[in-house]
Amino acid sequence: MTAEARLFTVYGRVQGVWFRDSTRREAERLGIAGYAINRPDGTVEVLACGAGNALDELADWLQSGPPMASVTRVDVRDADADEPHGFRIG
Repeated sequence: MTAEARLFTVYGRVQGVWFRDSTRREAERLGIAGYAINRPDGTVEVLACGAGNALDELADWLQSGPPMASVTRVDVRDADADEPHGFRIG
């Protein structure tokens, strides 16, 4: 199966609420590789590479995130990326 890649930008109260680490755990559960990083504008950027159905599940999860988060919007676009190994946070 060919992996797909999507780039998500998550808006709201998503920094300082364990969003990146929770995203890593969810991605690993779904077999997704990529990263989650804080951006200077207060958003979290998530690159996710994996099977389409797993990416759809992650997209649904990102709409709410961990309990302390308050997500107001998630933008998504297809991405061109070499498939990374593992999932990192930064």
